[in-house]
Amino acid sequence: MTHETIWKTLSSIDVNTKTEKKGNLTYLSWAWAWGELMNHFPMATYTFSEWEYPNGQSYVTKDILIYPDETCSVECELRIGELTRKMWLPVMDYKNQAIANPTARAISDTKMRCLVKCISMFGLGHYIYAGEDL
Repeated sequence: MTHETIWKTLSSIDVNTKTEKKGNLTYLSWAWAWGELMNHFPMATYTFSEWEYPNGQSYVTKDILIYPDETCSVECELRIGELTRKMWLPVMDYKNQAIANPTARAISDTKMRCLVKCISMFGLGHYIYAGEDL
């Protein structure tokens, strides 16, 4: 299995009927994206990165990367067989702005959006993200 064979399989799937619009952004449900990935690559697994932060005399592990302005991001790694891709995403509000001191719900939602974005790095729905850096 190669990145090319995975890309050809996943990028050929039309996800347009499965997307939702929220404001000016288009979303693909994590459950649908994961289900489609499992239909083709059931061996796929994912993890979220963790970082250690000082906490008095010890350290605490968190699943968010915290920046000096108290906003944060998450990072997901997706593995299909021996192949991996990583993707990151800031925790954002409905206006697509980074949130300082985000809630657990905002972090959880961002993690699942990040998983979908990571899946897109293998091809599924990659076109959804076209122009996001503008």
